[in-house]
Amino acid sequence: MSEYILSIDAGTTSSRAIIFDKKGKIIGVSQHEFTQFFPKLGWVEHDALEIWNTQLKAIKEVLQKTNIDSSQINALGITNQRETTLLWDRNTGIPVHKAIVWQDRRTTSICNSILKKGKGDLFYKKTGLILDSYFSGTKIKWILDQDPDLRKKAENGEIIFGTIDSWLIWNLTGREVHVTDVTNASRTLLFNIHSLKWDSELLEILDIPEKILPKIVSCSEKIAYTKQGLFEDKILISGIAGDQQAALFGQMCINPGDVKNTYGTGCFCIMNTGDKPVKSKNKMLTTIGYQINNKTHYALEGSVFVAGAAVQWLRDQLGIISSASEIESLAKTVKNNGGVTFIPALAGLAAPYWDPHA
Repeated sequence: MSEYILSIDAGTTSSRAIIFDKKGKIIGVSQHEFTQFFPKLGWVEHDALEIWNTQLKAIKEVLQKTNIDSSQINALGITNQRETTLLWDRNTGIPVHKAIVWQDRRTTSICNSILKKGKGDLFYKKTGLILDSYFSGTKIKWILDQDPDLRKKAENGEIIFGTIDSWLIWNLTGREVHVTDVTNASRTLLFNIHSLKWDSELLEILDIPEKILPKIVSCSEKIAYTKQGLFEDKILISGIAGDQQAALFGQMCINPGDVKNTYGTGCFCIMNTGDKPVKSKNKMLTTIGYQINNKTHYALEGSVFVAGAAVQWLRDQLGIISSASEIESLAKTVKNNGGVTFIPALAGLAAPYWDPHA
């Protein structure tokens, strides 16, 4: 009897696996942090193989800890850090570059040159997104621009692109299934949120071959099975949503006007706008909330890039605390902020300013 749901939470700082029972009660959790790389000012990278290894370790560990057999898992769902961009070799499975994380600002100049050509409105009209280095499209372009041989391989379909959901599913299925869902696709700058397809005009502007892109699926459908032998039994993969959209749905914001706010690496406010994409007057993003049973629900989103990441920065870069939990007791040692406000624009400012240089 398949009694449990296995959930993968592929976050920006850690890989987590959670087992839920039919009533939504947490039966077990396993979590492993992975390395954050900061090669240059404003650059943030991850090792995709480390993400895969920590995620696989978390899954195996939570099954072992709870004494649950993989045959008892009814389905596997994935939620992931969005926009983080990875290109890998279709034949070897080896990434061609470290994953470029959503916080990374290296493609600001690419965005500026496209904006100077007056194409910003076109991207907004088709994707609902502000042209910013936050999103995957310019990251893909940057990687391909580094090496003409790489670009040639991409044009031949030997190199493929994915966000972290794609990468995990590709590995979980034994390198057989290359997919992403509509919510992750809607954060790439390449996906038309009205036609629900990859957009050839935008691909042409960014000089990205369509061959590298994953097949698009909905947030809830029978997608694939895990590779035979990876676990004791094959597990059905049947859910994907980018982390903020997953939180929107998970908090049951299923009616137009429902809003959720989540606090993690960054802070994200999303409002369900129903079956129609709504244009913001204050540079909020128009995005896809979720798609179930062929019905697409849209959302408006505002982002604060750095929230919990500021605590991590105080721990790992400034070294003023040795564990994240110390920050609260440290804050309580003073009555107030003494008139000083620190704005953690460590990766620029997002909505409503969209200032990458702040």
